Amino acid sequence: MHDIPVPPLDPAEGDWLELDDYSDDFDLHYEKTRNRDCWKLERKQYFKESNSPSWNAFHRGDLAEAERLLKDQAQALREAAEEAASRGSVFRRVRITEQPLTPYVQWELRSLRVRSENGGPVRVVPAAAVSRLESEGPLPELVVLGGRVLYQVMYTEESAPRGAIRFTDPASVEQWERFIADLFATGEDITSYVERDVFGNRG
Repeated sequence: MHDIPVPPLDPAEGDWLELDDYSDDFDLHYEKTRNRDCWKLERKQYFKESNSPSWNAFHRGDLAEAERLLKDQAQALREAAEEAASRGSVFRRVRITEQPLTPYVQWELRSLRVRSENGGPVRVVPAAAVSRLESEGPLPELVVLGGRVLYQVMYTEESAPRGAIRFTDPASVEQWERFIADLFATGEDITSYVERDVFGNRG
């Protein structure tokens, strides 16, 4: 049960960052993170992947190739997680899912499982568990880095990333960090979720 109410998030109180600026700002704050975890909340059920060979393989029906390409990323993911751990930080993710799973989410869950198995914990929360929190619309796509900065990631109508709104007010950052952490605590580990709801649906 998720007990923390949805914190306010007024775009007027943040700073708009174009996509390249967001990427640079993210890298800067992520590298500065020390002794504090980072968090990501994903709610959308489809993102436009412009540069993922694994997604392209999955999309054309080559499941074996898609999974092979995901597994090829394991070492790089493990090294990135170890580097973060050396700074006292873990990057934790919450993935909200709707049933039936969209093809994109079926692929992304496979991707996130590889990430989780290599040092980047991921938990899954069903959309039904947060429905009472979404009376005014779906939860936003968010990233919190080290309790210092909050990004609301924004997308085009085609679900391609177009930039982010950056928030640095300490109270707002803390509220959203607690909100996502609470969701994480109530979620299911992605490995068991994938085994049941993704691989269990094969055939």
